[in-house]
Amino acid sequence: MSNNTAGSRQTERKLPRVLTRLDVVSIVIGGVIGSGIFLVPAKIALEVKSPTVMLLVWVVGGFLSFLGALAFAELGAAMPEAGGMYVYLREAYGPLLSFLFGWTLFLVIDSGAIATLAVAFSANYLPYFFKMSPLASKLVAVLFIGFLAAVNYIGVRWGANLQNLLTFIKTAAIVGICAAIFLFGKGNPANLVEPQPGKFSMNLLSAFGVALVATFWAYKGWESATYSAGEVKHPERNIPLGILIGLTAVIALYLLANLAYLYVLPASVIAQTPRVAAEAMRVAVGPVGASIISFIILFSIMGAANQNLLCSPRVYFAMSRDGLFFRNIARVHPRYLTPHVSIIAISLWSVVLSLSGTFEQLFTYVVFGQWLFFGLTGAAVFVLRKKRPELPRPYKTWGYPLTPALFVLAAFLISLNSLIKEFWNSLAGLAIIALGVPAYFYWKRKESASLSGIDAENRDTRAGR
Repeated sequence: MSNNTAGSRQTERKLPRVLTRLDVVSIVIGGVIGSGIFLVPAKIALEVKSPTVMLLVWVVGGFLSFLGALAFAELGAAMPEAGGMYVYLREAYGPLLSFLFGWTLFLVIDSGAIATLAVAFSANYLPYFFKMSPLASKLVAVLFIGFLAAVNYIGVRWGANLQNLLTFIKTAAIVGICAAIFLFGKGNPANLVEPQPGKFSMNLLSAFGVALVATFWAYKGWESATYSAGEVKHPERNIPLGILIGLTAVIALYLLANLAYLYVLPASVIAQTPRVAAEAMRVAVGPVGASIISFIILFSIMGAANQNLLCSPRVYFAMSRDGLFFRNIARVHPRYLTPHVSIIAISLWSVVLSLSGTFEQLFTYVVFGQWLFFGLTGAAVFVLRKKRPELPRPYKTWGYPLTPALFVLAAFLISLNSLIKEFWNSLAGLAIIALGVPAYFYWKRKESASLSGIDAENRDTRAGR
């Protein structure tokens, strides 16, 4: 067999449907809960001051995220293909916009997230237990990415099993932390209601909006479950239920954690405490509390990074199968049945970003574009109901058209907020996205030439040449 024939067969193979509803739930919980719930409460308390408003911010942020999940669940059940958001954007708006999403995801969003998590693991939290030189820290970051890439390379079942384990550990740990705080913290229930929020004003509304943006970052990650839709069993049921159950569990865990923090720390103290979970545990159980939190965050970071490597390669795999990315990215491993080249590609680029130290700046550039893509995907529910009314929809968005409209509005307001507050960063992000336009036309032209060659070969065959 020639190399070309072998490669062709690898690109014809399909990814097997082996993921269960539990796996989808685990992908959502494990991907959403990273380090946000341990760090973000301080920013929210600094903005809104009142514990009542703090909790309301988390509720509203969770509610709006849930509205987005309702819309994405309809799209995922109707088009259960590898690529998720990429597929929905392609079907609603055409290949250029969907390519720009995938391009930005590969170049900055998910690669930057993996790099950020790897460096946080090796440079921020692991040194709490082991002193390391800067060189050793970089080496650990590379090994961190390499380990997760290897697990996902040898099978989606391996990657999902690791995700399930890490999700169970972090979920049990958060519940355990809250239980320890309530049992041993000797807190003050008055912290849950004092100080009372002041009268409604534009300043309070503005502060609420800033805090709400912070919760959106803490809730982000549930959308990645759609990227692996092509490998989910009974996707018409398991994708909607998995996403909605997973996000509901996250909202409950976040509210439980914030109640625990407030039980032992007044809102004014939380506002001045960047590592609020560690401080709450220190108050409850002593100095060992900080060690416990750091240990838990290591698992939490690994789970969030593993979700990226389990899900995002499916987007580039789908792009390649559309002829809009490097051809080898579409290959399926003959033994492990994974998009192995796609996994290697995103892993290598993440390693480059982690070693270069540019990932944090790149990440700030694409906030505007990322939420713009979110809003457009939510709006795809409206577009596709008009454009493709015949499309089977095993699940339809609850509360349509109000619920997806509210999510789209929220996503666009976050984009607008980023554009106003980080104007030059947003322009830089748009420039990164715009770099994908010539890349798109390059691959589009290459795909057209390839199809023309195949047509000519078929004509020659029919002519008996």
